Amino acid sequence: MNVTHASFSGLDLLASAVLLIDQDQAVRYINAAGENLLAASSRMLIGKTLGSVCTCSATLQSAIDNGLLNNWGYTGQNIELKRADGEVLRLNCTVTPLRPDVALGMRLLLELQPIDHHLAATREERLIEQQQANRELIRNLAHEIKNPLGGLRGAAQLLEHELANPSLKEYTQVIIKEADRLQDLMQRLLTPHRAMLPATVNIHEILERVRSLLTAEFPGSLQMRRDYDTSLPELVGDREQLIQAVLNIARNAAQAMQGEGEIVLRTRSLRQVTLAKKRYRLAMEIKVIDNGPGIPDEIRERMFYPLVSGREGGSGLGLTIAQNFIQHHHGTIDCHSRPGRTIFVLRLPIEQA
Repeated sequence: MNVTHASFSGLDLLASAVLLIDQDQAVRYINAAGENLLAASSRMLIGKTLGSVCTCSATLQSAIDNGLLNNWGYTGQNIELKRADGEVLRLNCTVTPLRPDVALGMRLLLELQPIDHHLAATREERLIEQQQANRELIRNLAHEIKNPLGGLRGAAQLLEHELANPSLKEYTQVIIKEADRLQDLMQRLLTPHRAMLPATVNIHEILERVRSLLTAEFPGSLQMRRDYDTSLPELVGDREQLIQAVLNIARNAAQAMQGEGEIVLRTRSLRQVTLAKKRYRLAMEIKVIDNGPGIPDEIRERMFYPLVSGREGGSGLGLTIAQNFIQHHHGTIDCHSRPGRTIFVLRLPIEQA
């Protein structure tokens, strides 16, 4: 007899992943946090053995075996678990034997909690506060710089008309062009503060738009692969802001790989997640994965700050703007990077349109 999801609906409210397994180590129940942790739905996991959906460390596997054979409980910290997609997680783990139940057949309760969960929440809160202060500072500076730039450009134009020697106009053109470049930079710093234009949007239409833009920009050499969960519902958001956010991230990846490599656009659903201190029943996760050189260590902690760039000639605004737009949608953005694999994770709440 399979356990119905409704039988343990209260466990869906827990932030920790909870799995119930039987004597054969088959998964009989998994809560929403567990689905998020293992990046798979309960429909895909129920009935499968634990070893087929993830790879437990020797320590955890021994604890499970002892729980089944001897009814021993176990609590461990910093335990390694490898997901089916290859991502390695480090967890705090509790194994609790259950009383034999002939009807339900469940033998063990596994509670798994990523050790970086609380650290990540604290870091996210600190970064949001710091970035808000940085954005306000940059915005004020941009306003202060725009007016002198206009005067500088105007003076260069007047001087150009007064010059008798045409060869000297080369220098005034340098002043005018650099003033225009700085004006454009200031405008881009201020652009994220425009009001949103919310509407019902399909995230896969947005990702397809990004894919077509990058395919046209890097014809032939860049591989763009889709991995979509087509069951995702629509969400309410600003279409142009979402396109720009994902495009900035994916374009950074393409440029880091010099247009040669692979970018994967992946979508999944999440249930019962906390985003920016608010709990949501349903959310979506968008991953932009590339096999490029990775983000340099010296800028990894500062990459979302304005004017920080790891590429020569980069403005350092792409990720700042992306983060602003995702935060406008009450979502979060995070990054994990090593040479050969960089993953940007965007999480957005899904609200009824």
